[in-house]
Amino acid sequence: MKPVRKAIFPVAGLGTRFLPATKAMPKEMLPVVDKPLIQYAVEEAAKAGITDMIFITGRHKRAIEDHFDSAPELERDLEVKGKTALLKTLRDIVPSGINFIFIRQPEPLGLGHAVLCGEPVIGNEPFAVILADDLIDSKKPVIEQLMKTREDKGGGSVLAVQVVPREKTKDYGIVKVAEKGDVTKVESIIEKPDPDKAPSTLAVIGRYILEPEIFDSLKKIPKGAGGEIQLTDAIARELEKKNTYVCSYEGERFDCGSKQGFLNATVHFARKDGYKIA
Repeated sequence: MKPVRKAIFPVAGLGTRFLPATKAMPKEMLPVVDKPLIQYAVEEAAKAGITDMIFITGRHKRAIEDHFDSAPELERDLEVKGKTALLKTLRDIVPSGINFIFIRQPEPLGLGHAVLCGEPVIGNEPFAVILADDLIDSKKPVIEQLMKTREDKGGGSVLAVQVVPREKTKDYGIVKVAEKGDVTKVESIIEKPDPDKAPSTLAVIGRYILEPEIFDSLKKIPKGAGGEIQLTDAIARELEKKNTYVCSYEGERFDCGSKQGFLNATVHFARKDGYKIA
């Protein structure tokens, strides 16, 4: 069984819910306390042993590439001024032994299409998909928890899930499972069903471990909800061929795709870092 060493970060979205802040700045660069969202996601992947970080980008996303690039002038300035703590913080943005790869998504055709753009780099290997909007505070990286599930089951895809209110099912991919417990096999999955049609209230959130066969399904499925190529639809197509499991992860999730979730995350991590919140 091949290990998971590559992760796709779909970061081509426009971030319209955070306008005007995201007019000239990628939403993934919005800071939670002192680190941008995308850095939290990369740190999670690196702690889990992932070495190849693959960013699927779009127009106006150059700031993400610059963030993970070296900054010799800034480093020299900090070194000359004796600001060693800040210098270490700057250099730690890029962990040792990590590769950063940037691929342009030519047009916004959905999450499934963004994942498909990573095929030339992924090749015939299992891989992770991490959505930076879902910021999760956990002792053990959530993507590592999914890797452990995959290892325990002898392979297959693994989806991170959590229970959501029934009225929220229209905002998520919803799964129906065959068993009970923290680690269960997926029977069916549907993208953003109306509450009265949802098979459960078990929602897929932004962490996936996928087998490379998913690329074949992504090429063959028609456009789905919103006129986009949906990753959920490709996963559904693969259920008959490959075992797919869900993992009820341990950790606290913040939906930073919403203003309320972003605010909650900022307060949470500020308190965790010792700041006093009035």
